[in-house]
Amino acid sequence: MSASAKVSATPATVFLTKHRVVYVEHVYAYEERGGTRASAEKLGVDEHAVVKTLVMEDETKKPLVVLMHGDREVSTKNLARQTGRKRVEPCKPDVAERHSGYQVGGTSPFATRKQMPVYVERTILDLDRIYINGGRRGFLVEIDPRELVRVVSAQPVDVALEA
Repeated sequence: MSASAKVSATPATVFLTKHRVVYVEHVYAYEERGGTRASAEKLGVDEHAVVKTLVMEDETKKPLVVLMHGDREVSTKNLARQTGRKRVEPCKPDVAERHSGYQVGGTSPFATRKQMPVYVERTILDLDRIYINGGRRGFLVEIDPRELVRVVSAQPVDVALEA
């Protein structure tokens, strides 16, 4: 499908529209376990600008969202330290889906089922445009990364590791 193909509204796109975020929809053929590498390849964009939405939990099982470059991994140790937690680890897929309301592979930081703090790798905010999940597998929205701070109060952190 082309980047101009329209997707029916998702909770994420309804949220973006309500908050007056300008976005461009990008639809691609979802690849099971393909991750950001596959979506970047299919859209012809740099994987560094494709942002993954990761649902994690702390030592008390409180959920949080981390936004990371597609070509980087999260240092959970640094994330815990920078956010004042003892420990942070990825949620199991079924737990992540319960917290976010989205299917794994289609998780968006916008309009999550539960209110969760959102942390963004600081260098993402330096990019001109990012591609982030629009609430469905095979669907990214292209936005100005600074909108993350405005609409979901994303807090910058320095937790990237080379992938």
